[in-house]
Amino acid sequence: MSDEYKQPYLTLFNGVTDALGAMEAENYGEAKELLKLSQQKAEEVFISAGEKKGA
Repeated sequence: MSDEYKQPYLTLFNGVTDALGAMEAENYGEAKELLKLSQQKAEEVFISAGEKKGA
């Protein structure tokens, strides 16, 4: 896997895993928030990696 995508992928994967756990506990609001936060964090990681690479 390209290093460019590795950290964002892991961020999303861990967020999905946490959200699935929340869903199993029937805490759907928490699951929704975990998914949104994971998406935002992965995007931030991807953008910051691109900025460092371009610098």
